[in-house]
Amino acid sequence: MFIEDEKILTPQDWVFPIPIAYGPGRIWEVGDYCTKYGISNPLIVTDKGSKNLSFIDILKKALKKKNVSFGFYSGIAPNPNDKDLEMGCDQFSKDKHDGIIAIGGGSALDGGKAIGLTVNSGKDLWRFDYEKNPPKIDNNSVFPKLITIPTTAGTGAETESTAMVTHSKKLMKFCVWHPMYKPCQTILDPMVTLDLPFNLTAWTGLDALTHAIEAYLVPDFNPIYDAMALESLHLIWKYLPRACDNLNDLNARSGMLIGSCMAGVSFLKGLGLVHAISHMIGAEFNTHHGLTNAIILPTVLDFNLVNMGEKTNRITKSLGLKEDTQHHLISCIKQLLTQLEIPESLSEIGVPDSCAKRIAKKAMFDTATSTNPVKVIVTEPLSNFQVRAGQSNCEIEQRLRVRLTSLRP
Repeated sequence: MFIEDEKILTPQDWVFPIPIAYGPGRIWEVGDYCTKYGISNPLIVTDKGSKNLSFIDILKKALKKKNVSFGFYSGIAPNPNDKDLEMGCDQFSKDKHDGIIAIGGGSALDGGKAIGLTVNSGKDLWRFDYEKNPPKIDNNSVFPKLITIPTTAGTGAETESTAMVTHSKKLMKFCVWHPMYKPCQTILDPMVTLDLPFNLTAWTGLDALTHAIEAYLVPDFNPIYDAMALESLHLIWKYLPRACDNLNDLNARSGMLIGSCMAGVSFLKGLGLVHAISHMIGAEFNTHHGLTNAIILPTVLDFNLVNMGEKTNRITKSLGLKEDTQHHLISCIKQLLTQLEIPESLSEIGVPDSCAKRIAKKAMFDTATSTNPVKVIVTEPLSNFQVRAGQSNCEIEQRLRVRLTSLRP
């Protein structure tokens, strides 16, 4: 199904995978949702960069309009870490809050979810490590109700239960979650994304693109998530250039918000090496997650798409490309990256060559590595990671400082 431009601004209420209120201006209904879910004193959780933006003022006015008292915590870093969350939990408990409204990009939404996991449960955050058996929770009412409001079209974190958090001592990102905890409501309001400047519109949009591609390439059989991934690819490819070309194009902003949300649903199937590597780079060097993904994406695709002709064909059809080959797909993605002013190497965003072996080893512990379509091992680190030069597979591996070796039989 391809969404028509004239229908894309029509308010909608969806129920999969959680209740979703979509449409311009829907943020003003947040007080009603607090009442619906029995939240009388929510803690607003956002990131440090968003605390003075206009959507925060709108959210506060919307709550005051419905006489909902609230607190405000804006201590979440661009790559959330355990220390940020401890302070948020302290404020939640001290001021006797009974719910959380997480508003902002992926960092804020993940921060809100992670605070919710620990604040009333009495469990250490790292007990919720995705790779471990979840701790026993006798009653899911221990978890505070959570409303999510994404203000970027990229994270996809608004409907699902996982959160990525940096371990401040290990300088590694880990996924935390509990199967009994997820947002009770999300509000998708494209109006709140109009504040995004060109660079963040591009970087977060490319994060969504990477979510959809990596999720679709996960080899597990899941036609529901695959359909979500392919439709989100169509929306993102159509609307991301438009949104970057005209930051006030509300139709494009709406299409991107829907596409990002669908890509976020699709990656419940899993992700791949782009995210595994990007998570560890972000944890150590505090790089922007979407930007880091964008730089890595073409090289990992060149590695992963070998012998994946059928899936490559489906992706190219969703994007409306003229050819269905691996080379053409990667070439078109590189053209989009150039159009959106993405740097050509990790070194340009402050990631030194010397970290390669360390990052590679850390990436092997990331949850996303386990669902990459090609199994990998780490060999020696090599030189500078370039993504646009049209290299052969051998040359790309030599430029990928996290060298990937296929274990195909």
